Amino acid sequence: MLRPFFSYYGSKWRAGGRVPPPVHRVIVEPFAGSAGYSLRYPDRQVILYDLDPVIAGIWRFLISAKESEILSLPDLEPGQRVDSLPVCQEAKDLIGFWCNKGSSQPANIMSKWARNPKYQAMPCNFWGPGIRERIASQQSAIRHWMIVEGTYKHAANIKATWYVDPPYAAMGYCYAKSSKSIDFQALGDWCKARRGQVIVCEQQGANWLPFQPFGAIKSTRGTSKEVVWIKP
Repeated sequence: MLRPFFSYYGSKWRAGGRVPPPVHRVIVEPFAGSAGYSLRYPDRQVILYDLDPVIAGIWRFLISAKESEILSLPDLEPGQRVDSLPVCQEAKDLIGFWCNKGSSQPANIMSKWARNPKYQAMPCNFWGPGIRERIASQQSAIRHWMIVEGTYKHAANIKATWYVDPPYAAMGYCYAKSSKSIDFQALGDWCKARRGQVIVCEQQGANWLPFQPFGAIKSTRGTSKEVVWIKP
């Protein structure tokens, strides 16, 4: 099991161990985000899709960058902006997600939370040597992964374990590619038509699939009452 490569709003890394494990060699996450489910099974053939070019760019960078490149990324000095760093845009976006916890978009400065001495003393909470070392130490486990910048509709209907965690119908408006652009009835029909095992996550109140209660999931942003639809 790998730990998150970046902190992201709506990540299911904590909950990933509570849903069924994959029964197929291939895992497809059509709304990749930080790939909280696949991180638990990195040896599988993992195919990620994300419509957000920032997320897709970060994954391309993580999969292809040398470990030494990650370890050489700079720290942020007090008050320094991420966009002033002499690194590629994908690295800036990666660092930006570590300037805060559970954000839907990368930040440009360290949050008040990140500047708190209490949390600065914890090496793997925000951007710094601890995070760089964690990321670099895990890269060898994802070299075989694939990231596709595009909508879930671009995914071929292969026999796989499909982990579908879209921006939620009611609360997914804060993402760069938000729930406002999703036809959830069409997405539900698409999920039912997938070949193989299908696991779909949502929030209590969603009705675009016959969801069942899953439990209360804690995150950096609070607690969400989750539901799930599973096709074995």
